[in-house]
Amino acid sequence: MLLWLLHIVIDAAVLLIAAKIMVKVELKGFKSALIVALIIGVLSFLLSWLLTSLLNIATLGIFYFLGLGFITRVIAYALVIELADQLSKDFKTVGFLTSLWLAIILAVVGAIVDAILL
Repeated sequence: MLLWLLHIVIDAAVLLIAAKIMVKVELKGFKSALIVALIIGVLSFLLSWLLTSLLNIATLGIFYFLGLGFITRVIAYALVIELADQLSKDFKTVGFLTSLWLAIILAVVGAIVDAILL
């Protein structure tokens, strides 16, 4: 539970930094970043496995069998970010490509945090 809360806080900080760097990402403040990170975390927990499975079926498992399954996971994560964009009024992304880059950034930072903590 403590690790999950730590991930939410780190994801919120990453979202806030990405919003400052990326022109097409708008975020109001750290409180909004925490709420958005919580929304992304819950949606990722609930929907990411379903979206990843659907993408694996749609691509006939090519990425999975080539050892590139992370591509479908990042695309699923970008879809979750798009859903979070629709659910939060304080968080806006312009276009799917922006959400895709944000998903890549969050995935890389999450992997680094997991490697450090575990």
